This record gives sequence, structure tokens and C-alpha cells, in this order.
Amino acid sequence: MASAMIFGIPTRPPVNRYCTTPQNRSGFLCDDRVTCIPASDLCNGIKNCPSGADENPEMCTDLPNSIPGDLIFRCGNPQFWIFIDKKCNYINDCGDCSDEMLPHADCPPCGPDWWSCMPVVYTYCKCVPRSLCQDRQQQCSDWSDEYNCVNRS
Repeated sequence: MASAMIFGIPTRPPVNRYCTTPQNRSGFLCDDRVTCIPASDLCNGIKNCPSGADENPEMCTDLPNSIPGDLIFRCGNPQFWIFIDKKCNYINDCGDCSDEMLPHADCPPCGPDWWSCMPVVYTYCKCVPRSLCQDRQQQCSDWSDEYNCVNRS
């Protein structure tokens, strides 16, 4: 670095690693500038990028501080975080639903494969999978999953 400044060689600008995956989720752009992997595939012990950039020890040793900030989401309790592609996925990844509900997350309404209700199962926050509708087990506090929801599977 010092020699680069002495000889006037310009330093390399920081690399923008943000991309959008084929599933329309936030991702990490690999060194080849083509491969975009889901943010949650970073530092998981599996080389998903051709060069292995997603498992770089410098990036993976001090999570979440060592990865780009646009690839993480801070939960309602700031001691907890998730990868950004887990936000608004209808699953309670933070443990307090802050990744699925206001004021922390501005998520769209339930998708077509989900039923909107107040779940009794803490795995979900405001939607339950339609595959659980009419399964003779209460998923929604108002029992609408058993009486109003149609299982499309």
C-alpha cells in the first residue's frame, strides 16, 4: 500500500459485492462478476463461488462485521442478525418476527402459497404455508387455516 502511494500507482477501488440472485433475492457477487449467490451462502463452509471468495477467511472470521453491511439485516434486538436474503421470507428467522413485520421490516403481503393470519406456531409471523391448511392442526389463532384457507398442494 505504501509503495503504491510512493510510485503513484492508483489503489484498487473497493469491489461492490451486491447483486440480485435469480430468485430475486439479495446476493453476493463472486469474483467472476457473473455468479451471484444468496447472501446466506456466505461463510457456510461450502465454496459456492468459482474462486471460493465466499469463504475468504478475512471475510468469514468476524461475522457480521467483516461482510458488506448490505448483506445483513439487524434484528429488533441488535445483538442478533440474519443474512438479508432471509428477511421477508415468511419465516421467523430473528426469533422476534422483526425480520417479517414493521417497524423493522417492510415486507410485502403474503404470497399466493401462504395464508395471512396471526400464527400460533412461532416459526411464522404473519403468514402460514397453504400446505398446512386443513390439516386438522391449528396454525392460526382464529382457526382460519382450518375453516377458510384452501390447501393448494
